[in-house]
Amino acid sequence: MAESRDRLEAAVGQIAETVLAAADAIEQLADRLDELSIQVQQQGYEIFALSDAMQTLAANQDDTLTRLAELTETLQQMNASLKATDDRA
Repeated sequence: MAESRDRLEAAVGQIAETVLAAADAIEQLADRLDELSIQVQQQGYEIFALSDAMQTLAANQDDTLTRLAELTETLQQMNASLKATDDRA
């Protein structure tokens, strides 16, 4: 009878150790998931900031192209004016 109780106690002890090890592993996984969640959230913020920066860059490029077109037109008018002055002289 004592031998069977000893085996039962040993089995219960092993089950308890297994449950504790599993609980520890689950806790570590939960911590890692929390860390990953924070990283994903930060990456979301970074993607939003990058998207905003790209929109600003595109708007600035459009403005620069408009100004460049105006400058080109002005330079062409000045060149035509200088040619007209040279032709008269």
